[in-house]
Amino acid sequence: MARRTKGRAIDGILLLDKPPGISSNKALQQAKGIYFAQKAGHTGALDPLATGMLPICFGEATKFSQFLLDTDKTYVVRAKLGERTTTSDSDGEVVENRDVNVSRGQLEQEIAGFLGESDQYPSMYSALKYQGQPLYKYAREGIEVPRKCRKIKVFSLTLDEFDEANNEVQMTAHVSKGTYIRTIVDDLGEKLGCGAHVIMLHRSAVGHYPAQKMVSLTQLQALLERAKAEDISPSCYLDELLLPIDTALVDLPVIEITAEQGAAFSHGQTVVIGKPLPEGVVKVVADGVFIGTGEQNRDGHLKSKRGLSNQQDGQ
Repeated sequence: MARRTKGRAIDGILLLDKPPGISSNKALQQAKGIYFAQKAGHTGALDPLATGMLPICFGEATKFSQFLLDTDKTYVVRAKLGERTTTSDSDGEVVENRDVNVSRGQLEQEIAGFLGESDQYPSMYSALKYQGQPLYKYAREGIEVPRKCRKIKVFSLTLDEFDEANNEVQMTAHVSKGTYIRTIVDDLGEKLGCGAHVIMLHRSAVGHYPAQKMVSLTQLQALLERAKAEDISPSCYLDELLLPIDTALVDLPVIEITAEQGAAFSHGQTVVIGKPLPEGVVKVVADGVFIGTGEQNRDGHLKSKRGLSNQQDGQ
């Protein structure tokens, strides 16, 4: 007998405003529980210290989560100058204190040096995984593990505030995937000669998604309680917060086909478009409805790369 799946079959993307003090996975599980969803996953972990945008993919949206993992991110970060910590943030222990003799001009000059492409080694206190465990778990046990250098790109890094009285700096960073802001702050502190660590980190944007679309766990819980008090389905309030699945694919070229072609495409058949296809992955829309991603085969025809199960089932 087939095992019965627990939860609702719900599809879409929630822009969760992660609170401080909990892991991204815990935030995911709480959101999944509130929605009573069968399947969910997040796209790009935030450290427990960090807050802000954590896109949660429900159901079929999990098939396309990689596009959000690969997109650029924007952060607001506040750093304390004059102190280095074991974790490069305020969750760690202070290991070094230095005098701060930094001018605004010097600060702006060093910040500008981070722009463009560079190589970066992930911090041992990052959420990047090694053999199935986050690096920070090894670090807390005093274990150093191999880390691969990665290419990153800093599109912009602006100085928003320099509080000389408290030796604090606030910046906004627009960066490529896989960029560790704590590492940038630690490197900045070394360039300034005084050391630094992160005291606040907030992810304000993932790709094109705007900050005003974010919703907190507190807000979600309040909507759940409101629905219970009114004796209606929580989905009446919660589901309208979900964004369409294909909003994760806005950077892909769009190929429009007919409903008949879409039916064939959804069942694994190739579709003859009659014109050259763009290189790489494309978003496929059949009669105005998103049905998955595709790419050209060796004959130049459209083949399915990732389709929606409900389209395959004919729903």
